[in-house]
Amino acid sequence: MRYSISSTVILLFSLCVSPGAPAASESTASLKPFIAWLLDDGDRLENVRFAEVVEAVSGHTVLPVDAAVEPDAEMLGRIHAVVDAMLLDLANPEHPVHGEKRINETSGHIEAYLLEQLNREEDLECQIPVNASGDVQRSGYPDLRVVHRPTGRVFYIDPKVYKKSSETSSFRTFYFEPKRETNKILDDASHLILGISHAGKVEGRWQFEGWKLVDLVDFRVRLKAEFQASNRDLYQDGAVLLRSSDP
Repeated sequence: MRYSISSTVILLFSLCVSPGAPAASESTASLKPFIAWLLDDGDRLENVRFAEVVEAVSGHTVLPVDAAVEPDAEMLGRIHAVVDAMLLDLANPEHPVHGEKRINETSGHIEAYLLEQLNREEDLECQIPVNASGDVQRSGYPDLRVVHRPTGRVFYIDPKVYKKSSETSSFRTFYFEPKRETNKILDDASHLILGISHAGKVEGRWQFEGWKLVDLVDFRVRLKAEFQASNRDLYQDGAVLLRSSDP
């Protein structure tokens, strides 16, 4: 059996997010054709539109950003001004961001700044997205939900800090884990990555060099097929055949 990218994405995520545990026979019947497809044609999951994944998981559409029309043009202008001001703020030697030991820990300061300053912009509302269960959730994609109040237009923004000149690196920097109850994509919206480049820490100060705003409408992702388990799964008493005599 062969699957198109669309049908495979939908099957995969239905397996991931469907509530309840199916009967063993149902589970096996569902998995067999998918695993066979994965073994034969898994390379086709190397170039999947993120927009297609979003729609399969959430039922919502990823909207393109058109800088020539409103309110997109207005939103881009607001973001440009706020992010430029943020880099100036982060350059202050007294800013608490410089007390962070690891670059990943600086992301919280960036998110907090954007949350506060975008909320101060006229006609904009910025918040931590609420998930499908109705809970405010900081973890997972996306980090921020911005609404243009007059039109109801929604933009999801996910800030990321990356090392300057690493734009061509193949190291994984983006991931999206589908979950039904904790899905945070609840709108037809534009999806934006705000990349903040840095040049490391010099004399106790993080050097934030510049930024890029990326439209994810044509963004491509890949799936790494991997069946996982934890030590709790592995070392169950009922499965242990022998053990040492050590206490």
